[in-house]
Amino acid sequence: MSLLRWIDDSQALPSATLALGPGTEAPGLVAAGGSVTPARLEEAYRGGIFPWYSSGQPVLWWSPDPRMVLPVAEFRLTHSLKKTIRRFLRSPGCELRFDHDLRRVIGECAKTPREGQDGTWIVPAMLEAYCDWHRQGRVHSVETWVGDRLVGGLYLVQIGRMAFGESMFSHATDASKIALAALVAACRRHGITWIDCQQNTRHLASLGAREVPRDAFLAHVARASGAPGPAAWTYDEADWALLFDTSAAAPAPPKAG
Repeated sequence: MSLLRWIDDSQALPSATLALGPGTEAPGLVAAGGSVTPARLEEAYRGGIFPWYSSGQPVLWWSPDPRMVLPVAEFRLTHSLKKTIRRFLRSPGCELRFDHDLRRVIGECAKTPREGQDGTWIVPAMLEAYCDWHRQGRVHSVETWVGDRLVGGLYLVQIGRMAFGESMFSHATDASKIALAALVAACRRHGITWIDCQQNTRHLASLGAREVPRDAFLAHVARASGAPGPAAWTYDEADWALLFDTSAAAPAPPKAG
């Protein structure tokens, strides 16, 4: 019988391989307790674990099996999305920004429930912790602006050559898809081959994301997070060539499983 492991801030997180398994009430749950700090987040993400909990709950640490990832070479750039991006880039006042207003991006994501769920999982303590971690260079935003309006975006964690997608929002048609496409293009420039998507959703699957076994995910994170990453996250319009020209895409990693 699997038992939930409780931890405090003085204890290390258990291995992701010790997460509760199928048939339990919370498959993928690694541990509960402690607090969310940049140091704890660094430990968690390097171990393939992330926090996900609601107001009134203890901090819950997860590592689902299988894991949803988006191989950047397999991103589905449909003809209609490509036209939308080109139109956006040509339109006066429309622009992509990286790390311009991360706090606001997270705040907007907090208002947007995950697919199939009610309410938010981005509680105030989470917002503050990720903003603190951003100041250490680990958390980034990709933002879609129309004039002075933030109409869509996403935020992510980046360690070495591993990107962990956290959440996205949209207040205009395809605004979050444009931001994701910009992230994919930037990842191709920086040699980042997988974006962690955490859990399976129809929306992510429609964009090319797929499930991989947790063991394969953990092995990839160990390799990628230890590799030299970009010195800085900046928007470069030249990156779009890496998305629009399929011959410039990075090769897909071998399929796991």
